[in-house]
Amino acid sequence: MGLRLLPIFDRLLMRFATTREHQIFPNELFPWTSLLTENWLAIRDEARALMQDRASIPPVRDLSSDHEKIAVDDKWRSFFFWGYGLRAEANCARCPQTARILEQIPGLLSALYSVTLAGAHIPRHTGPTKAILTAHMGLIVPLRREDCRMQIGDREVVWEERSVVIFDDMYPHEVWNNTGEDRVILMLHVKRPLRFPGSVLRDLLFAALRASPFVRDGLRNLERWEKSNGSGIIPSQEAPRTSTKES
Repeated sequence: MGLRLLPIFDRLLMRFATTREHQIFPNELFPWTSLLTENWLAIRDEARALMQDRASIPPVRDLSSDHEKIAVDDKWRSFFFWGYGLRAEANCARCPQTARILEQIPGLLSALYSVTLAGAHIPRHTGPTKAILTAHMGLIVPLRREDCRMQIGDREVVWEERSVVIFDDMYPHEVWNNTGEDRVILMLHVKRPLRFPGSVLRDLLFAALRASPFVRDGLRNLERWEKSNGSGIIPSQEAPRTSTKES
């Protein structure tokens, strides 16, 4: 499916949404958020250790040509655990506790440490589809929190350590780190909850996206980084399933 057709597909999918439209969603709609907050220290500590070796965290612009307009320098970096259901084995091995926790999240598509270095700015942009919801959990946040923020539609988010924010990234959003410190968050993409048959259509969309140049080019670039650490990407049809029902 061409990316230009996604807006039409999104309108169809939203007929089957199980929650009303939000820019920022109430966390209680997603019980797995408590799994993240309860294990925040373990996730934070592995991110902190990783930040001692920044060379292992590639700039976003080196991973995805689709992000060239918004990743204009090396100050926005990403360390992937999963990308559209494909597991980055070497990265998961480097942060085993985080990987173990992520495996328990229903509907997980992508998971990564997202790093904005001091002075970073990510211009206003939107995500690819309404079929995805995005979650952020603050791990390492600058002391001047008010100068490290994200605008989502008409809402503003200031990250807090251990706090989870779930939002629809199809609303235009922009990020600033106007501090002298780095910001690290855990970023997730999860399936938007949909009723049948919307859930089937959504999963067909993800299968098409996994086969598209949009995803495959990024995964090939990520694999180059993975191989430098001694391993590659192990493909799978989707992220690990859990006993928690997701529709």
